[in-house]
Amino acid sequence: MGTNVRAAVMVEPGRLEIQEFAWPALADGAALLKVEMCGICGTDKHTWRGETCQYVGTAAQSNTPFPIIPGHEIVGTLVEINDRQRPRLDFDGAPLGPGDRVALCPDVVCGECYACRHTFAFPWCEHLRGYGNSFSSTSPPHLLGGWAEYLYVLPQAFLYRVPSDLPLRVAVMAELMAVSYNLDKVRDFSNLAGEGFATGCTVVVQGAGPMGICHVIKARVMGAGTIIATDLSPFRLARAREFGADYLIDVAGTAPTERLEKVRDLTAGRGADIVVECAGVAEAVPEGLEMVRKGGVYIEAGNFVDTGAVSINPHRHLCARNIRLFGMTNHPFTGYTPSLDLLRRYADGFPFERFVTHEFPLARTEEALLTSMTADSLKVVLAPGT
Repeated sequence: MGTNVRAAVMVEPGRLEIQEFAWPALADGAALLKVEMCGICGTDKHTWRGETCQYVGTAAQSNTPFPIIPGHEIVGTLVEINDRQRPRLDFDGAPLGPGDRVALCPDVVCGECYACRHTFAFPWCEHLRGYGNSFSSTSPPHLLGGWAEYLYVLPQAFLYRVPSDLPLRVAVMAELMAVSYNLDKVRDFSNLAGEGFATGCTVVVQGAGPMGICHVIKARVMGAGTIIATDLSPFRLARAREFGADYLIDVAGTAPTERLEKVRDLTAGRGADIVVECAGVAEAVPEGLEMVRKGGVYIEAGNFVDTGAVSINPHRHLCARNIRLFGMTNHPFTGYTPSLDLLRRYADGFPFERFVTHEFPLARTEEALLTSMTADSLKVVLAPGT
């Protein structure tokens, strides 16, 4: 087909270049995806700042192998498939062909290690490799990140068919909505003793960025009662209200004691049933634990990379109040199809068209990345083909 493919390469922290790569030859079972849209994630911002250590203390611990092509919130159209040996199937078992629009799960698992054989849904693979994070652009097939005109789809990578009537700017939410399965996990523990996620529960979301907003949406769909969002940005707090938050707390204009008092005032002094950390700031964790009621749940999801250590009091924060603490990394690959269905089913109930606030062409990738770090943005995306 083509001759060269342009991509935005993060050569090192704080440095981006537009580079060209040869059109790839496809191995058996591989495919080539024309990238229509790719979101800029908080992980990409961490990488830009040099915060690159992931899965610390596990068999999958890794550091970003610069130079890389970032980007893992990917939606595009298949243009070429090597299916000479066998049909290429989507995650749900249906054959795929050129022209199909799909979303990609960035996590490539081996399928053979202990974690792959003993867990279902969450990618705990000991040999996990992630698009936009784990592959150096110097190694063939090079195009293993979404900030590019075309993406090489490895034979083991999972693809999900995007409904034809789902707008592109909504379909790009699929990966983040799969992350919100953190709340579905907590629902597993719901019981009449008052633990876990139950209808009418109070949920605090720390951080009203794209990941936080998706948790607000999921909490509302699952039947939460009061939803409280906290953030430094008035712009993002206003978006949180549009997507279902009942109360907003401006972190920039309040002290930690004031925020805690506000949460307790809204919960008759008890504290929230569930608090979800989506800010990606280690310092948010002790404060969030204080907001949880006795027997409540704290979900740590935002610190996907190593952002440093904080101090907690095990007795006060955990033991004395019977806190259920969930460390949730990544997202379930089984969550994409139902998340796409959710976005389609609730199209009239949420202003999904307002989730993406900025769109940039590939040539303006650095501007896009810096814009995503401003207080007046929500989801910033690249449209490499424009």
